Amino acid sequence: MRASRHSRIVVIGQAPGSKVHASGVPWDDPSGDHLREWLDVESADFHDPDQFAILPMGFCYPGKGKSADLPPRPECAPLWHQRVLDAMQPSLNLLVGQYAQAAYLPERRRTLTETVRSFRDYGDHFPLPHPSWRSRGWRKRNPWFDADVLPVLRQRVHAALAEPSG
Repeated sequence: MRASRHSRIVVIGQAPGSKVHASGVPWDDPSGDHLREWLDVESADFHDPDQFAILPMGFCYPGKGKSADLPPRPECAPLWHQRVLDAMQPSLNLLVGQYAQAAYLPERRRTLTETVRSFRDYGDHFPLPHPSWRSRGWRKRNPWFDADVLPVLRQRVHAALAEPSG
């Protein structure tokens, strides 16, 4: 987790992967590279807590499952998220992956694809797929993501970053 009371954008993701767990730097892996590309931001800006808060659903590496990392530990988000969010007034909340969307969008669509496609319905909560290597195939099957979602995402991110800090 990393945040400032001035954070303009909150990235609510899953939990750190093994590489990030080892480095201690959030999104310091290929998924982070893809996410920053989607957002059209430089690494230095992304890692500036006055611009981006990082608030994972689980605060520690949950371990490896059969084909991927295990789900985030369930006790972290209910214990800490509201306390952290109450200390800031972000303009935009990026909900990266199904765990964040399930926690923050009780009215979400049936699938992650449907939820992301309906991104305009969620106000200051912007649902995104997780930018892991698996999302490459998902993006090929859903070309509307690059054509329709990414331009709006980038516009909203840059607008939020241009706001005066609180």
